[in-house]
Amino acid sequence: MTDTQIPASLQIVPAAPDTATIVLSGEWTYTHPIPDSASVAAACKAQTSCKTILFETSGLIKWDSALLAFLMNVDAAAREAALTVDRSGLPDGVRKLMTLASAIPERTGVRRADIRLPFVARVGDTAQTVWRDTVDTVTFIGEAVQSFSRFVRGKARFRRSDLLLIMQECGAQALPIVSLISLLVGLILAYVGAIQLRMFGAQIYVADLVGIGMVRALAAIMTGIIIAGRTGASFAAQLGTMQVNEEIDALQTLGIPPIDFLVLPRMVALSIMMPLLCLYADLMGVVGGLFVGVVVLGLNPMQYLIQTQGAITTNDLWVGLFSSGVFGVLVALAGCLRGMQCGRSASAVGAATTSAVVTSIISIIIATAVITIVADILGI
Repeated sequence: MTDTQIPASLQIVPAAPDTATIVLSGEWTYTHPIPDSASVAAACKAQTSCKTILFETSGLIKWDSALLAFLMNVDAAAREAALTVDRSGLPDGVRKLMTLASAIPERTGVRRADIRLPFVARVGDTAQTVWRDTVDTVTFIGEAVQSFSRFVRGKARFRRSDLLLIMQECGAQALPIVSLISLLVGLILAYVGAIQLRMFGAQIYVADLVGIGMVRALAAIMTGIIIAGRTGASFAAQLGTMQVNEEIDALQTLGIPPIDFLVLPRMVALSIMMPLLCLYADLMGVVGGLFVGVVVLGLNPMQYLIQTQGAITTNDLWVGLFSSGVFGVLVALAGCLRGMQCGRSASAVGAATTSAVVTSIISIIIATAVITIVADILGI
């Protein structure tokens, strides 16, 4: 057996020369369409010499906040039309709720107005924001340098177990994704070079292209970008969540410097593990190029390896390792900076994570350009 639902309905009945009665019946809930309150007040006003609105609710079966919202809108529309509303015919609960809702009127000026500032004011606000961010960044870098100097002197306050755990997370656990990306980058680089070199019968120089490209720049860059998206975002999310939970405030209350306890282990761990990951990425990139050289170009594996060994110099290796170390420090600083700057909400944690990844990648690209230019000037 199914319950029969009676939709909400109303009828406006003239009760006296200056009175209109609104007869409510049915189920006035959000599951049923509700009549328009403005049209009801207008219909009452349209009646000749109507000054008062009454209510008849004997046919009302069920109601919820939908009826209350309707009556409040009718009451507001009636006041604008200079009509008087008599609530005596309403259920006792409805009258009490309407009295409670209208007891304290909304204060003026509470709602934020949508004010569009002049162009000069917007430029000034942006300049102030950029200046504050710059000061915060420089201050954070200075505190990180001081913390690292305390670490060198053996006076930094952090747990060695945290350092080892972070080294494992950003090192050994990153090997699968680094292996895949580096292998594919070496393979793609070999394919791109093979297209042109095969036209001149110089397929063997694919080994030079892949070896120098991976060892000197690409392995460090790809590893840095992978770590930025994987570990840098993790650092920002961890510290941002600690900021939301007021754990960083608790550390400061206990007299423990958050830079030493939270930032220093992450910075040291990445600066140590990034060169090792870069070496591993070099190997996987060469393996990817070797696969293309042997399978696609028909080169001898030993000949390919000897050509690679002859093409790569010690300077190429050291430039790549130095770059990877710099990238590790930049990713750690960017992730920790955005995490420490995080607000006190869940959305702020997401924004800090996104900002950390973007900042890390931009820093890696800028650092790569600077290192390349300096290495060219020094003849390395």
